[in-house]
Amino acid sequence: MAENQTTPAMPTTYDPKAAEQKWYDFWKQGQFFKAGNRPDAEPYTIVIPPPNVTGMLHIGHALDFTLQDILVRTKRMQGYDTLWLPGTDHAGIATQTKVEQKLREQGISRHDLGREAFLEKVWEWKDQYANTIRDQWSKMGLSLDYTRERFTLDEGLSQAVREVFVRLYEKGLIYRGKKIINWDPAARTALSDIEVEYKELNGHLYHLQYPLKDGSGFITVATTRPETMLGDTAVAVHPEDPRYKHLIGQMIVLPVVGREIPIIGDEYVEKEFGSGAVKITPAHDPNDFEVGLRHNLPQIIVMDETGTMNDQAGPYAGLDRAECRKQLVKDLQEQGVCIRIEDHVHQVGHSERSGAVVEPYLSTQWFVAMKPLAERAIEAQKSGNGVNFVPDRFEKIYLHWIENVRDWCISRQLWWGHRIPAWYCESCGEMHVAREDVAACPSCGSAELKQDNDVLDTWFSSALWPFSTLGWPEKAEDFNRFYPTNVLVTGYDIIYFWVARMIFTALEFTDQIPFKDVLIHGLVRDADGQKMSKSLGNGVDPIDVIENYGADAMRYMISTSSTPGQDLRYRIEKVEQARNFANKIWNASRFALMNLEGVQAADININVELGTADRWILHRLNETVRDVTRLIDSYEFGETGRLLYNFIWDDLCDWYIEFAKLNLYGSDAATKKATQSVLAYVLDRTQRLIHPFMPFISEEIWQHLPHEGDSITVAAWPVYDASLEAPEAVKEMELLMDMIRSVRNVRAEVNVPMSKKIELLIKPSDAQTEALLKRNEEFIVRFCGTSKLEIGHGLAAPDKAMTAIVTGAELYLPLAGLIDISQEIARLEKELATLNSEVERVEKKLSNTGFVAKAPEKVIEEEKAKMNDYADKRDKVLARIAELKS
Repeated sequence: MAENQTTPAMPTTYDPKAAEQKWYDFWKQGQFFKAGNRPDAEPYTIVIPPPNVTGMLHIGHALDFTLQDILVRTKRMQGYDTLWLPGTDHAGIATQTKVEQKLREQGISRHDLGREAFLEKVWEWKDQYANTIRDQWSKMGLSLDYTRERFTLDEGLSQAVREVFVRLYEKGLIYRGKKIINWDPAARTALSDIEVEYKELNGHLYHLQYPLKDGSGFITVATTRPETMLGDTAVAVHPEDPRYKHLIGQMIVLPVVGREIPIIGDEYVEKEFGSGAVKITPAHDPNDFEVGLRHNLPQIIVMDETGTMNDQAGPYAGLDRAECRKQLVKDLQEQGVCIRIEDHVHQVGHSERSGAVVEPYLSTQWFVAMKPLAERAIEAQKSGNGVNFVPDRFEKIYLHWIENVRDWCISRQLWWGHRIPAWYCESCGEMHVAREDVAACPSCGSAELKQDNDVLDTWFSSALWPFSTLGWPEKAEDFNRFYPTNVLVTGYDIIYFWVARMIFTALEFTDQIPFKDVLIHGLVRDADGQKMSKSLGNGVDPIDVIENYGADAMRYMISTSSTPGQDLRYRIEKVEQARNFANKIWNASRFALMNLEGVQAADININVELGTADRWILHRLNETVRDVTRLIDSYEFGETGRLLYNFIWDDLCDWYIEFAKLNLYGSDAATKKATQSVLAYVLDRTQRLIHPFMPFISEEIWQHLPHEGDSITVAAWPVYDASLEAPEAVKEMELLMDMIRSVRNVRAEVNVPMSKKIELLIKPSDAQTEALLKRNEEFIVRFCGTSKLEIGHGLAAPDKAMTAIVTGAELYLPLAGLIDISQEIARLEKELATLNSEVERVEKKLSNTGFVAKAPEKVIEEEKAKMNDYADKRDKVLARIAELKS
């Protein structure tokens, strides 16, 4: 809307539903979120952590996205060329699992459909949920540049994935090999280490006696997974263990199977742990695998990809691994092999996605050699050229993981995802890795080529997100302008999954860190501190919250309840408080606009003679602008919210607007015009400050205010102005407010309502304070509700009067007949105890040599001033108690 375009009067109450859709459509149509509109401005970039296209967004997404939107809206108003790039993640295993579940409900499997038909179904799912996510983004009020929206399976991102894969392969950093990996028998796919969740379970430790071939005795081993013994190919002991040293090289007959296996010596074995002898199953344990390689042991796989025992399991073939365990233990007990079973609590790996118990499994997979990539990331971080973590304690967590990183299994036995760009020639047997599809074998020319069936781990493509979304590997305009990005906002739960991988891939392929800052927030928990989950039924749908309370209330609550790195508890009472805050802003603005009729933007002039309250509110606004800007830049959103709340609710609404009424309703035209200017100016700046947190209501109010420009989204962010500093006005207002509060407190104590006029005598401590109070008699009469007001340095305290002591003055309220002298003495003695406590506290502080040595001189002087003020008030209270007792 252009400057001074008339708008209808503000309704009595704010209706979020009516405002939110209207303004979001207005913002999108006006392309206010589009990057590139300010080619000469400094760029500011955030790429959204792409939500999975597996379903609806949850309250954790709402927190993550709201914090980003606050930053982006602030920077846009500060004049930056802002890009907030939206997008979604294909989420390979998670999405495929969802679609397969849906197919099973129809009685079919993906294998019934075939790969291509199944992928069509998944794309349909993706389109449905991507649209749902966009709708949720709009309801949350997110200022995203939809013209640059990306998806991890977009053509451009697929090109980036292939480019990275080929380059790493050519450098020897991607390889194909047979290793122990984490296998999900439910999803039938490999998992990386960090896709395994460990849960503490009550299990058993089985002690087994393996007989020596020569019949001379037994060797005892212990295991939590007896079914894997069917794949044992050795028993290992420490080479220097005197109990077993003489047995190294002898053979054992493996019970049930009857296979002969050797006793080997390996320093991997801990002599002091258990029996000092361990069974070695190279195909079903990562440590055993390494031992097997050192000793050239066979690798016998005893179960298939579904967790069912195979032909190598002998009589147990065809049994599920859990059933096999039960039957095998029973048989071993009957044969006298299982000599003892102990209760045992241990950590058991589960698939993050399917929930199935993960099986360590020997399999041919694709891997990234992580050490060379990690070294560069570690060097960057330790040299001071790395990423700035907020809070900084998360840097240690990041470094610990990346310094101990293992090779990354990147292949997945799925159909949905980036298919591995490797082709196998069925004629000559050669394998070829290429950026483009291979039609003919480069070695023999044969067209009999088959592409690898596997797809890449979802996190492989997500690791490229900060630069692939901006057009890399092409020399794209967006990449050159908006990369590296400024900040990544994410939860601490995916530092390993995503943050670390983005850093090392960015350094490898762009020679720059992908973002300057990483802002880590916590999880949103329920009111009792429990993690939200479907199984507990304690999840919160942000759209339901928006439907009931409005987007602004949800955004303000969730963003200002958060502290970097800390979990927050979701309480509906806090949402209600945020809604009440929005209503307070609305009502204050509505009152102001009723008194700004006819005022145009050009009429606003605060460089005129102003009253105490006007100068005070400008000073407080100026302080708030300075502090809010600093706190947002420091990602201290909770503290920002507190400052805004206090300024708007207390200073602006409860005090300034009440003071302004006297001028607005008065007969002095110049004074009224000055106050109108201040009121319009302060309300305008207040809406700008609150806009990143509450975008909808601030736009609605701002459009009614006298303004310049089309939208608050691109209005200039307020800046600190030294000329607005007014310490004398602050001192005056603080005295007046202190006095008014004191009188109202006394009224409340003796139950004298504001509607009942009272006498008030004020005894100033000096001539300057007396002059100040006399200048503001009109305010004192209005807000203290007086029928008679006397101000004078020589006033004597009347008999039977209530007393209040404020900085610079004593207040007497002659309420004869309404007070009990003994009660008044008791009240004053209670106040005396408080003042004694404050004097003692400050005295201790100032007598602390450590504090005095370290504190700035200004702080020390402030503490001394406090002590003098408390002591002065104490003396006056003592004197008044003495008077009443005399």
